[in-house]
Amino acid sequence: MVFSDLFFLFVFLPAFLILYSFGKLIDRGVSRNRTSSVHPVENAVLVIFSLLFYAWGEPVYVLLMLGSVLVNYFIGRMVDRASSLRKTALAFGIIVNILVLGTFKYAGFIAGSLRGIGVPVPVPDIALPIGISFYIFQSISYLVDVYRREAPAQKKFFNLLLYISMFPQLIAGPIVRYGSVAAEIDSRHATAKDISDGVFRFLIGLGKKVILANQFSEIADQFLKSDMSALSTGGAWIGIIAFTFQIYFDFSGYSDMAIGIGRCLGFHFCENFNHPYCSRTITEFWRRWHMSLGSFFRDYVYIPLGGNRSRQFLNILIVWFLTGMWHGASWNFIIWGLYFGLIVFIEKFTILPLSGKLPRPLLHMYALLLIVAGWGIFYFEDTSVMVRFFSTLSGSSAVHWDFTVESAVFDRFWLWITAIVFCMPVRKWAENLHSSLFEESSVLGATLSVSTKIIIAVVILVVSVAMLVGATNNAFLYTRF
Repeated sequence: MVFSDLFFLFVFLPAFLILYSFGKLIDRGVSRNRTSSVHPVENAVLVIFSLLFYAWGEPVYVLLMLGSVLVNYFIGRMVDRASSLRKTALAFGIIVNILVLGTFKYAGFIAGSLRGIGVPVPVPDIALPIGISFYIFQSISYLVDVYRREAPAQKKFFNLLLYISMFPQLIAGPIVRYGSVAAEIDSRHATAKDISDGVFRFLIGLGKKVILANQFSEIADQFLKSDMSALSTGGAWIGIIAFTFQIYFDFSGYSDMAIGIGRCLGFHFCENFNHPYCSRTITEFWRRWHMSLGSFFRDYVYIPLGGNRSRQFLNILIVWFLTGMWHGASWNFIIWGLYFGLIVFIEKFTILPLSGKLPRPLLHMYALLLIVAGWGIFYFEDTSVMVRFFSTLSGSSAVHWDFTVESAVFDRFWLWITAIVFCMPVRKWAENLHSSLFEESSVLGATLSVSTKIIIAVVILVVSVAMLVGATNNAFLYTRF
């Protein structure tokens, strides 16, 4: 099940909210007799619906997730104890989590690679559980945060299950660190503003996914999944630029929806995107793109390895190798990760020291070209097809422009313009304009702000629902990883 699904929007989500609201009423009655607020019924409803959400497409893998949570629960209790075995327990927990991820995500890839060089090993056919990369990383986050005393170990298995299985961010992030939501599992409060902002954020994400990402998916597939020998140079550029827009609006849309639902429930998930295509360097791009993954590798891998203090180049390559591997069990993802890692390292001694002296438009163009090239590596799992694509992209095709390319550009002209505009910080500009025209506390300003949000939300919902009826291409890209 995905958020941009009519069943989710009009059956699953309303049913959840109704039962969650009843749970809130019951919990409020219990809280009156206690010194602090409690959420046992709300949490129970959230866990049940999270398990239903995950089991919708793959019921058997719910058992895997439950087993993973159970193991991490007991290891977390061991890590929390003040004994000499804390570090051993942490190492054991990390190894177990990596083995689970490695078995289901990388066993086939490793065995296939060994067979490719002549080692006669069987290649297992293991289906990839949806969202396993995300919930395994959150499990590691839990163990490390407990070890560092940044959060207490969870004494209740049910509450740890809630953290790991919470459906808003379960299958495609953002990667929510345990320390950032530990307190909110037991004590949280969603104000009217939280709910209003959460609903609006959810609908913005829905619009990104349905109105923009799905349309760019059709354009990207039209060119990039076609016969490479018949692809024109213009088609290669239009196809990969369409994919560049698709993956951004798809993934940032999901993150917006996850953050919005969490906000309505009283959880504050971390931001995951900050207009990454406005970047002037690749280093800046990776500070703006999938920020929860970047901060995870920085704090749990790069800094413990020594960071900038020692073996910096090796540390960067390790982090970016792992970043590529995290995205998928294929050589193109490893190449993609190392490609960006090498650029980030080179920028430290070239572009970054001079960035204040170079023209901004030139830097933006530099970054965008490297980003688009990176998505070319990311898209093609077959390296031979990838090589042929880049050859066509560089102008080797006998045809540089054709009617198909012209149609993709001009028939959807306003789609391209809208995408370009919404890659920019439009909301920030609108808020700044609003604050400059109206006083923060003025009735007119508040009324105008609320009315505008309602109109935008209703339009997005109506248009999205209309486009979802009969839609055949609606899956989120990052559920594959």
